[in-house]
Amino acid sequence: MFTRRGFIHSSAAAALGAAETKPALPDKANFRVQEFQTCLNAGRWHPLSNGARAAANLYQEYKQRGIWDRNGLRSGANPNAHGGSQAEAKQLFAKLINAAPEEIAFVQSTTAGENLVVQALGLPAAGANIVTDGLHFEGSLYLYDALMKQGLDVRLVKPKNWRIEMRDLEQAINKQTRLVAISLVSYINGFQHDLKRICDVAHANGALVYADIVQAAGAVPVDVKASGIDFCATASYKWLMGDFGLGFLYARKDLLEGRLKRTVYSYRQLRSFSNHMFPYDSPGPSAVGWEQDHSAAGYFEQGTLASAVSETLAYSLQYIQTLGVENIRRHSQSMIAHLRREVPKLGHPLITPEGSTGPLVAFQLENPQLVEAKLKKAKVDVAITDHRMRVSPSVYNDHEDVERLLRALGS
Repeated sequence: MFTRRGFIHSSAAAALGAAETKPALPDKANFRVQEFQTCLNAGRWHPLSNGARAAANLYQEYKQRGIWDRNGLRSGANPNAHGGSQAEAKQLFAKLINAAPEEIAFVQSTTAGENLVVQALGLPAAGANIVTDGLHFEGSLYLYDALMKQGLDVRLVKPKNWRIEMRDLEQAINKQTRLVAISLVSYINGFQHDLKRICDVAHANGALVYADIVQAAGAVPVDVKASGIDFCATASYKWLMGDFGLGFLYARKDLLEGRLKRTVYSYRQLRSFSNHMFPYDSPGPSAVGWEQDHSAAGYFEQGTLASAVSETLAYSLQYIQTLGVENIRRHSQSMIAHLRREVPKLGHPLITPEGSTGPLVAFQLENPQLVEAKLKKAKVDVAITDHRMRVSPSVYNDHEDVERLLRALGS
């Protein structure tokens, strides 16, 4: 007998199982986006996969019943309960960037993570400076410009020929630099930093390094141990194939041992809590007793999480690792290489520097309104901002999608 619940559970089981088998790329079967448009704009927000949607459906079914179970939605003891996906998502993300789970905290967004790092370092502070660059995220540049107006010495390295020159960063970093804040892959044009080299220079001067990895994690290999990065953060709605409202902050373990200032407080930071003021409570020296956890979560996590998003991430992060990040990168680069060659022939100069291996490629537009109209007519979705066009293919795209974009541009 067909029932809605049976359909959801059978569909979910099939889709969730797909995360455990390695599909060939492009993987069009796991995404519906091609039914509606040619989406070459995953760097804006990644279309949801069938498997991620099925995982969210399971959570919604659980939430609709209103039955609380701490064992977790994905626990063997009770597959219809909720909670386990949070731990699973954190473990999978830690594995993705070669970190330990205790070095990972859930945050609302990339920007939230960066703000927490700045606050934990006690900035602004007299005599300290921050070094950043003009290809960093706009929200971050707003943050540092606002801190500069409060008196902080902020050193902004401007791009030259659409890239940040390492020698310019080296000249800006000195013994008073507290933090170097960059985007590993720039959202503007896909410029990619040499993260290890920046960390080496910063650490030689006693500075720490934060990287926004929202346009990198899940699309290019990120190894926090090999690079030596101190902090990094990402939302999940782009290349991690999750959704809005939940992301990750990495903080190097040795920095959690007394080098960071606690600036936010939440029940999620506690290892234990006890009352000593109600009937049957054990006596204690104060009204309440508590022990803080000395993990990244113990320093940075705040309040409730976007539970449906953690369910999608428990699926999507496994899916990404089953595909292999290097395979994903090679797949997107094959399409990006073709775009690098062909789009400039149509009168749109390339502004993504050579050597960038991220999932974005960008071009300058003389008449963005005309280009936007052509692509809208062809149902081809890319990002057009100011006089720039950014193309970001993903695992569901193929070269025919690229050719469709080229035909539209040339029409």
